[in-house]
Amino acid sequence: MQSSVKKHNTIKILILAVIAILSIIGFLFYNIQGGFSYAFPKRVVRVCAMVITGVAIAYATVMFQTVTRNRILTPSIIGVDSMYEVVQTVLYFFLGSASVFVVDRYVNFGTAIVVMVIFALLLYRFLFRADKYPIFLLLLAGMIIGTLLGSLVTFLQVIIDPIEYLSLQSRLFASFTNVKSELVGISAIILLACFIYGSRMMRDLDVMNLGRETAINLGVNYDKIVLNVLVLASILLATSTALVGPITFLGLIVSNLAYQFLVTYKHSVLILGASLISIIALVGGQFLVQHVFHLNTTLSVIINFIGGLYFIYLLLKESRAAG
Repeated sequence: MQSSVKKHNTIKILILAVIAILSIIGFLFYNIQGGFSYAFPKRVVRVCAMVITGVAIAYATVMFQTVTRNRILTPSIIGVDSMYEVVQTVLYFFLGSASVFVVDRYVNFGTAIVVMVIFALLLYRFLFRADKYPIFLLLLAGMIIGTLLGSLVTFLQVIIDPIEYLSLQSRLFASFTNVKSELVGISAIILLACFIYGSRMMRDLDVMNLGRETAINLGVNYDKIVLNVLVLASILLATSTALVGPITFLGLIVSNLAYQFLVTYKHSVLILGASLISIIALVGGQFLVQHVFHLNTTLSVIINFIGGLYFIYLLLKESRAAG
């Protein structure tokens, strides 16, 4: 029985991999205009950015949902996305669009990542104490802080110079059209480092599915793993957000589709499946945006719309199951 399930999962992973590869090939070569030598390298950079973003969000979300034991929560719930919006808005408001912190992609990218990770670390440092406070206090505090940060962003955007506001808007929505190849390389290095570090926790995460008490009895340092996962998820989410902008509901969609499509508890399989689904969603979605909608909308709008509907569906499903 177990070997049959493993075989079926392998076939499903191969199917997802084939669809992902076909999506990438279609995006790279379909309707290239303006010269192959000019357009093709730009498309390669965009595909790399989409792959890095998709894998990072899928990886962070699956691990985060394991430690929170809730499949409708994502790392965005702790306010990392909101902090990205705060960073960009504050830079535009106080320094202006001509500032080096805005114009220089490296400086802007590094500033956003550092501030978001520091924010998450401070949140964990003062609120995550497993011996005193449950993890849901951290989540609740993250939601409240995220709401406050959103209100701050709205207030600053109301009184900011209109010209600066128009320039700021391009930073607050996910976009794969103006990604710099240098930032893609840096993001890839960060993602690889997180993969290497996170690979050591895969078996512990598998055991943590059994619950806190059972995992501790089986020798898992539960609180340490939880803290490591939260920090790792923040770094991954901060990197993807700083690279292309916030995509709120992508992790929720791909992780739950992976749970339904792959019948397994192994995180190595779930993360691989969720990553492939995420790549299909981003590359296929961007293909539709460019060649079907002719750039009249953005990919983040489509994903957030579908993700919002899917989130409502999951809430109703959980409500019926509880009833």
